[in-house]
Amino acid sequence: MRPRLLDAALACYVRVGIAATSLRAIAREAGVTPALLHYYFGDASQLRQAVVDERVLPAIATLRARLVFDGAPAEIATGFVDAVAELVASHPWLPALWVREILCEGGGLRDLLRQFVSPLPQALAARFAQAQRQGALNAALDPRLLVVSLIGLTLFPAAGAPLWRETFRAGDVDAAALRAHTLALLGGGLGGT
Repeated sequence: MRPRLLDAALACYVRVGIAATSLRAIAREAGVTPALLHYYFGDASQLRQAVVDERVLPAIATLRARLVFDGAPAEIATGFVDAVAELVASHPWLPALWVREILCEGGGLRDLLRQFVSPLPQALAARFAQAQRQGALNAALDPRLLVVSLIGLTLFPAAGAPLWRETFRAGDVDAAALRAHTLALLGGGLGGT
């Protein structure tokens, strides 16, 4: 029952946001009474923490475990793209939750996750900076912004997929096509061939 309640809470958080989600709405989503939510979680903040502890942080841990920090910058970037693609495939709710609750000012998970999420981009930026000092990364790039670009090229398209697929009638663009596009953009940029 507990996993079902967490899934219902997560679905509501993704759909309308943490601040706008009531325990009653989560109970309705799960097909239970609010009393059952109180039995398992106590109050809304304890339920939110359970979602973080049992759904969000394990997803981030899988990303962390999959990231590559050794190798050439292109290998690290490819590893990042692949790790995020796997993360999105196994946790399709994560990109929308990330945009709504972490990226946006006032997001309900921004402070809770800052300590867990921040070390990953910082470690990647440090590795890119090291590669740049060794002459293995374009000197015109800012290693910090390279990490921002990688996030933007992976999580934003996943979060916005329903919109851009409709706008461009791009139902044919699957995860593999998106990966190939992202790696082509990173590898060759906008130059013609």
